Amino acid sequence: MSVNKDLVAGFYDKFSGHQEKVGVNSRHLMILDKLIEAGLQPHHQVLEIGCGIGAVSQLIAKKTKKGKILAVDISPKSIERARLLWKDIKNLNFEVSDMEEFYQKDTFYDFVVLPDVLEHIPVENHPSLFQTIKRHSHAHTTIFVHIPSPRFLEWMIRNEPKKLQVIDQALDSGELVKNASVSGFHLDKMETYSLFYLEKDYQYFVFRSDKPLEKVTHKNKWRVLKERITIKIRNGIFI
Repeated sequence: MSVNKDLVAGFYDKFSGHQEKVGVNSRHLMILDKLIEAGLQPHHQVLEIGCGIGAVSQLIAKKTKKGKILAVDISPKSIERARLLWKDIKNLNFEVSDMEEFYQKDTFYDFVVLPDVLEHIPVENHPSLFQTIKRHSHAHTTIFVHIPSPRFLEWMIRNEPKKLQVIDQALDSGELVKNASVSGFHLDKMETYSLFYLEKDYQYFVFRSDKPLEKVTHKNKWRVLKERITIKIRNGIFI
Protein backbone atom coordinates (compact mmCIF):
# COMPACT_ATOMS: atom_id res chain seq x y z
CA MET A 1 0.00 0.00 0.00
CA SER A 2 1.59 3.22 -1.18
CA VAL A 3 0.82 6.05 1.20
CA ASN A 4 1.44 9.79 1.22
CA LYS A 5 2.73 10.59 4.72
CA ASP A 6 1.67 14.24 4.43
CA LEU A 7 -1.87 13.08 3.65
CA VAL A 8 -1.86 10.81 6.70
CA ALA A 9 -0.43 13.52 8.96
CA GLY A 10 -3.03 15.97 7.65
CA PHE A 11 -5.86 13.56 8.41
CA TYR A 12 -4.72 13.16 12.02
CA ASP A 13 -4.12 16.90 12.37
CA LYS A 14 -7.84 17.32 11.73
CA PHE A 15 -8.75 14.22 13.73
CA SER A 16 -7.06 15.65 16.83
CA GLY A 17 -10.10 17.87 17.46
CA HIS A 18 -12.37 14.82 17.50
CA GLN A 19 -10.02 13.05 19.90
CA GLU A 20 -10.07 15.99 22.29
CA LYS A 21 -13.87 16.11 22.17
CA VAL A 22 -14.17 12.39 22.95
CA GLY A 23 -11.63 12.52 25.79
CA VAL A 24 -10.68 9.44 27.77
CA ASN A 25 -13.03 6.55 26.99
CA SER A 26 -13.42 2.87 27.89
CA ARG A 27 -10.86 1.78 25.29
CA HIS A 28 -8.13 3.95 26.81
CA LEU A 29 -8.92 2.68 30.31
CA MET A 30 -8.95 -0.94 29.12
CA ILE A 31 -5.55 -0.50 27.49
CA LEU A 32 -4.14 0.77 30.78
CA ASP A 33 -5.71 -2.15 32.65
CA LYS A 34 -4.18 -4.66 30.22
CA LEU A 35 -0.79 -2.93 30.47
CA ILE A 36 -0.78 -3.23 34.24
CA GLU A 37 -1.81 -6.87 33.92
CA ALA A 38 1.13 -7.36 31.51
CA GLY A 39 3.56 -6.07 34.13
CA LEU A 40 3.78 -2.27 33.82
CA GLN A 41 5.67 -0.94 36.85
CA PRO A 42 6.02 2.57 38.40
CA HIS A 43 9.72 2.82 37.43
CA HIS A 44 9.37 1.73 33.80
CA GLN A 45 10.63 3.62 30.76
CA VAL A 46 7.86 3.56 28.15
CA LEU A 47 7.71 4.34 24.42
CA GLU A 48 4.20 4.88 23.07
CA ILE A 49 3.81 4.83 19.28
CA GLY A 50 0.79 6.59 17.77
CA CYS A 51 -0.18 8.59 20.84
CA GLY A 52 -2.62 11.02 19.22
CA ILE A 53 -3.38 13.77 21.74
CA GLY A 54 -2.06 11.66 24.62
CA ALA A 55 -5.19 10.13 26.14
CA VAL A 56 -3.42 6.84 26.86
CA SER A 57 -0.05 8.55 27.40
CA GLN A 58 -1.20 10.51 30.43
CA LEU A 59 -2.81 7.41 31.97
CA ILE A 60 0.47 5.52 31.62
CA ALA A 61 2.45 8.47 33.00
CA LYS A 62 0.31 8.60 36.12
CA LYS A 63 1.01 4.90 36.73
CA THR A 64 4.76 5.19 36.12
CA LYS A 65 5.60 8.20 38.29
CA LYS A 66 9.15 6.97 38.88
CA GLY A 67 9.69 6.31 35.17
CA LYS A 68 9.54 8.27 31.93
CA ILE A 69 7.24 8.13 28.91
CA LEU A 70 8.05 9.24 25.39
CA ALA A 71 4.93 9.39 23.23
CA VAL A 72 5.23 9.89 19.45
CA ASP A 73 2.80 10.55 16.63
CA ILE A 74 2.97 11.41 12.93
CA SER A 75 0.61 14.39 13.42
CA PRO A 76 2.22 17.72 14.44
CA LYS A 77 -1.17 19.10 15.47
CA SER A 78 -1.85 16.13 17.74
CA ILE A 79 1.53 16.54 19.43
CA GLU A 80 0.93 20.27 19.84
CA ARG A 81 -2.41 19.58 21.53
CA ALA A 82 -0.93 16.82 23.70
CA ARG A 83 1.83 19.09 24.99
CA LEU A 84 -0.75 21.68 26.03
CA LEU A 85 -3.22 19.23 27.54
CA TRP A 86 -0.70 17.35 29.66
CA LYS A 87 1.95 20.01 30.28
CA ASP A 88 1.78 19.48 34.06
CA ILE A 89 2.81 15.82 33.86
CA LYS A 90 6.59 16.04 34.26
CA ASN A 91 7.54 12.47 33.33
CA LEU A 92 5.70 12.64 29.97
CA ASN A 93 7.26 13.95 26.75
CA PHE A 94 5.85 14.14 23.23
CA GLU A 95 7.63 14.07 19.87
CA VAL A 96 6.56 14.17 16.21
CA SER A 97 7.73 10.99 14.49
CA ASP A 98 6.46 8.42 11.99
CA MET A 99 9.08 5.97 13.39
CA GLU A 100 10.88 5.53 10.07
CA GLU A 101 13.94 7.46 11.25
CA PHE A 102 13.34 7.16 14.98
CA TYR A 103 16.54 6.88 17.00
CA GLN A 104 17.26 7.62 20.63
CA LYS A 105 20.94 7.09 21.38
CA ASP A 106 21.63 4.64 24.24
CA THR A 107 17.92 4.54 25.11
CA PHE A 108 16.15 1.26 25.82
CA TYR A 109 12.55 0.90 26.87
CA ASP A 110 10.90 -1.47 29.34
CA PHE A 111 7.55 -1.23 27.54
CA VAL A 112 6.71 -0.31 23.95
CA VAL A 113 2.99 0.42 23.53
CA LEU A 114 1.09 0.50 20.23
CA PRO A 115 -2.49 1.49 21.19
CA ASP A 116 -4.70 0.92 18.14
CA VAL A 117 -2.12 2.26 15.71
CA LEU A 118 -0.70 -0.77 13.90
CA GLU A 119 -3.84 -1.12 11.76
CA HIS A 120 -3.20 2.44 10.50
CA ILE A 121 0.40 1.73 9.40
CA PRO A 122 0.82 0.01 5.99
CA VAL A 123 1.54 -3.70 6.53
CA GLU A 124 4.72 -3.55 4.44
CA ASN A 125 6.16 -1.13 7.02
CA HIS A 126 5.58 -3.44 9.98
CA PRO A 127 8.84 -5.44 9.71
CA SER A 128 10.99 -2.29 9.77
CA LEU A 129 8.92 -0.88 12.64
CA PHE A 130 9.60 -3.96 14.76
CA GLN A 131 13.29 -3.71 13.88
CA THR A 132 13.30 -0.11 15.11
CA ILE A 133 11.64 -1.24 18.32
CA LYS A 134 14.25 -3.98 18.68
CA ARG A 135 17.08 -1.41 18.52
CA HIS A 136 15.53 0.31 21.54
CA SER A 137 14.85 -2.86 23.54
CA HIS A 138 16.72 -4.79 26.19
CA ALA A 139 16.51 -8.40 27.39
CA HIS A 140 13.31 -7.78 29.36
CA THR A 141 11.41 -5.43 27.04
CA THR A 142 7.67 -5.99 26.59
CA ILE A 143 5.73 -4.95 23.48
CA PHE A 144 2.01 -4.35 23.93
CA VAL A 145 -0.13 -4.20 20.76
CA HIS A 146 -3.85 -3.34 20.88
CA ILE A 147 -5.90 -3.49 17.65
CA PRO A 148 -9.47 -4.01 16.43
CA SER A 149 -10.13 -7.71 15.92
CA PRO A 150 -9.75 -8.56 12.20
CA ARG A 151 -13.27 -9.97 11.77
CA PHE A 152 -14.81 -6.92 13.41
CA LEU A 153 -12.77 -4.47 11.32
CA GLU A 154 -13.64 -6.35 8.14
CA TRP A 155 -17.30 -5.91 9.10
CA MET A 156 -16.70 -2.18 9.63
CA ILE A 157 -15.01 -1.88 6.24
CA ARG A 158 -18.02 -3.49 4.55
CA ASN A 159 -20.79 -1.84 6.54
CA GLU A 160 -19.59 1.43 8.11
CA PRO A 161 -16.65 2.69 6.01
CA LYS A 162 -17.39 6.33 6.87
CA LYS A 163 -16.31 5.67 10.47
CA LEU A 164 -12.86 4.47 9.38
CA GLN A 165 -9.63 6.44 9.30
CA VAL A 166 -7.39 7.28 6.35
CA ILE A 167 -5.74 3.83 6.60
CA ASP A 168 -7.71 1.09 8.34
CA GLN A 169 -6.72 -2.49 7.55
CA ALA A 170 -7.67 -5.78 9.17
CA LEU A 171 -4.42 -7.35 10.35
CA ASP A 172 -3.51 -11.00 10.03
CA SER A 173 -2.61 -12.20 13.53
CA GLY A 174 -0.16 -14.78 12.19
CA GLU A 175 1.70 -12.15 10.18
CA LEU A 176 1.84 -9.84 13.18
CA VAL A 177 3.33 -12.59 15.36
CA LYS A 178 5.78 -13.48 12.59
CA ASN A 179 7.04 -9.88 12.29
CA ALA A 180 7.55 -9.68 16.04
CA SER A 181 9.29 -13.07 16.08
CA VAL A 182 11.71 -12.17 13.28
CA SER A 183 12.72 -9.12 15.33
CA GLY A 184 13.46 -11.21 18.40
CA PHE A 185 10.20 -11.23 20.38
CA HIS A 186 8.00 -14.15 21.35
CA LEU A 187 4.23 -14.11 21.88
CA ASP A 188 3.47 -14.31 25.60
CA LYS A 189 -0.27 -13.64 25.47
CA MET A 190 -3.04 -12.87 23.01
CA GLU A 191 -6.70 -12.23 23.78
CA THR A 192 -9.71 -11.22 21.68
CA TYR A 193 -12.41 -9.61 23.77
CA SER A 194 -15.63 -7.59 23.73
CA LEU A 195 -15.43 -3.87 24.49
CA PHE A 196 -18.10 -1.78 22.77
CA TYR A 197 -20.02 -4.59 21.04
CA LEU A 198 -21.33 -7.97 22.15
CA GLU A 199 -19.14 -9.44 19.42
CA LYS A 200 -15.42 -9.53 20.20
CA ASP A 201 -14.31 -6.24 18.68
CA TYR A 202 -10.76 -5.84 20.05
CA GLN A 203 -7.67 -7.91 20.67
CA TYR A 204 -4.29 -7.41 22.22
CA PHE A 205 -0.89 -9.06 22.09
CA VAL A 206 1.87 -9.15 24.68
CA PHE A 207 5.33 -9.86 23.27
CA ARG A 208 8.49 -10.39 25.32
CA SER A 209 12.13 -10.32 24.30
CA ASP A 210 12.96 -13.79 23.02
CA LYS A 211 15.84 -14.54 25.38
CA PRO A 212 16.66 -18.21 26.19
CA LEU A 213 15.18 -19.62 29.38
CA GLU A 214 17.84 -19.86 32.07
CA LYS A 215 15.79 -22.30 34.14
CA VAL A 216 12.31 -23.76 34.44
CA THR A 217 10.42 -24.20 37.68
CA HIS A 218 7.78 -26.82 38.43
CA LYS A 219 4.51 -25.63 39.91
CA ASN A 220 3.80 -26.71 43.45
CA LYS A 221 2.18 -30.17 43.22
CA TRP A 222 -0.74 -29.10 45.43
CA ARG A 223 -1.44 -26.17 43.12
CA VAL A 224 -1.49 -28.54 40.14
CA LEU A 225 -3.84 -30.89 42.01
CA LYS A 226 -6.16 -28.02 42.96
CA GLU A 227 -6.30 -26.86 39.31
CA ARG A 228 -7.08 -30.40 38.15
CA ILE A 229 -9.90 -30.78 40.68
CA THR A 230 -11.32 -27.37 39.72
CA ILE A 231 -11.41 -28.36 36.03
CA LYS A 232 -13.16 -31.64 36.85
CA ILE A 233 -15.79 -29.94 38.99
CA ARG A 234 -16.40 -27.22 36.39
CA ASN A 235 -16.93 -29.83 33.67
CA GLY A 236 -18.88 -32.41 35.70
CA ILE A 237 -16.14 -35.03 35.60
CA PHE A 238 -16.30 -37.31 38.62
CA ILE A 239 -13.70 -40.02 37.96
